[in-house]
Amino acid sequence: MLIKQQQKPYWRSCLHKLIAGVDEVGRGPLVGDVVTAAVILDPSNPILGLTDSKKLSEKKRVALAEEIRSKALYWSIGRASPEEIDSLNILHATMLAMTRAVEALGVTPDLVRVDGNRLPAWNYVSEAIVKGDSLHAEISAASIIAKVERDNDMLTLHQAYPQYNFAGHKGYPTKAHFAALAEFGVLDCYRKSFKPVRALLEEI
Repeated sequence: MLIKQQQKPYWRSCLHKLIAGVDEVGRGPLVGDVVTAAVILDPSNPILGLTDSKKLSEKKRVALAEEIRSKALYWSIGRASPEEIDSLNILHATMLAMTRAVEALGVTPDLVRVDGNRLPAWNYVSEAIVKGDSLHAEISAASIIAKVERDNDMLTLHQAYPQYNFAGHKGYPTKAHFAALAEFGVLDCYRKSFKPVRALLEEI
């Protein structure tokens, strides 16, 4: 799995704990990786405007993602492939991708805050927080980084297969996406265990 990472020199003190925020993007689409991010922000270098990535325009997300990557103490990306999703199911693949993201930080966080109501089976001190991407800046940052990363995946896929219009629907099960699937068929990057994709394969 491709993992991206940034580290800055940092002395941990009793006055500040390393708190990582973790979020995922891409559980619902029919195609591509599920992408997660882990971010540890720098309290001395705040970032304004952090919130749930879904509440931001694409332009604002991209700008904030660049700022996060520049200012965060640590950030990383974790993925699980369509093959892993088909083998493990989407929930367990997401947990795997989250674990990969935190492991790729290069430092052990004192606390990991995960958006949602489930935690991976790991040994980190952690808490699951429903709607955490709207409540905690580090989770908001992770949601933005993950969203921009996965959107870029879809733009790359669109360049290779423009007839599917991945840039438009981002892999989600829209009417236009179903029409493209029916006309052009299932690519290797699709999640073949997902019902709409499996149904098309069974017709072949």
